[in-house]
Amino acid sequence: MKDIKSNILIILVCIILGVILAIQLKSVENNIGSSTIPTQRAQQLAIDYKKIQDERDRIRNELDNLEAKLKQYEKGEAEKDVYLENLYKDIEKYRVLAGYESVQGPGIVIEINDPPMEVLYGEDSSAIVDNYEFLLQIISVINATEAEAISINEQRYTSFTEIVPAAKHLEINGVSFGPPFVIKAIGKPDDLENALRIKRGIIWRMENLLNLDIHIKQEQNIVIPKYRKIKEFRYAKPLEEISN
Repeated sequence: MKDIKSNILIILVCIILGVILAIQLKSVENNIGSSTIPTQRAQQLAIDYKKIQDERDRIRNELDNLEAKLKQYEKGEAEKDVYLENLYKDIEKYRVLAGYESVQGPGIVIEINDPPMEVLYGEDSSAIVDNYEFLLQIISVINATEAEAISINEQRYTSFTEIVPAAKHLEINGVSFGPPFVIKAIGKPDDLENALRIKRGIIWRMENLLNLDIHIKQEQNIVIPKYRKIKEFRYAKPLEEISN
């Protein structure tokens, strides 16, 4: 009798263990199945994103070639007439001022990186992004030192440029960037660097208060790309002159 009870008990334990094992196997299968679909979807999205980027770059290159041909034609026509030539030069000047022309010249390159990981408060934080107003102060200083063109991570800085924090990144001209941030400025190199390195100035505060890793170097031929977004004026209109 005792053997029968023992056998029944063993059978019940085996059944319970079998049920538990079956439930665990089913759970694993469900997890594998559910994780496979997102992984495949993520891979497909990455492929589609790369195709879109390649197509965007192709269209940009084609647009640049067409603009170069148009500029060459406009310049050729302008040279035939003094008035048109002066008008062409004025248009070029204002396109450069607005940021719609790529430019090159001497200036400085500022590379700003986060401090070492052990200094940061958490892996998901970025000292630069959390204190991005320091980048705006750098731009203000070099603007005040008569910089003629500025870019951040190859994005032309203009009066229309937006710099907005988003998690560990900054949105610059609608493009997402993480550290390091590289600011380029065309102007008189010595004046630009001296303005930034002034005692207790912006660079000093960033290095000593935030422990940021900052490098400034002078270069004789910096290339700054043009501003690619098209700004449409919906509210601002030219002021009409009122004759007396």
